[in-house]
Amino acid sequence: MPRIAGVDVPDKKPIRYALRYIYGIGPKFADDILTESGIDAAKRAKDLTGEEISRINSIIDAGFIVEGTLRRQVQQNIQRLRDIRCYRGERHRRGLPVRGQRTRTNARTRKGKKKTVAGKKGVKG
Repeated sequence: MPRIAGVDVPDKKPIRYALRYIYGIGPKFADDILTESGIDAAKRAKDLTGEEISRINSIIDAGFIVEGTLRRQVQQNIQRLRDIRCYRGERHRRGLPVRGQRTRTNARTRKGKKKTVAGKKGVKG
């Protein structure tokens, strides 16, 4: 497996898809990196030469925030919102959706499994 930006990328996939395994690099950035380095996007990751891998690594180091640095930056941004006690920070703190989604129904990914609350029984009489 070739090691790019400190990450083992899958060697059987074309490099344009293999680069996406690096946290912080999506479809657009992967294509931009390959265009800048002059590497064919359809070329398999295992077929890259050492010189091509070093070219990709240097482009990523020079112009992109990836992996641990990016994860740390995201966590610091969330922590800042929590510290200033803003609305978004409170939503993060409570584990609820942050971007205005409804919570009456859905939102199960953020809220977790259903916690059934005993409701009113039908009134008889």
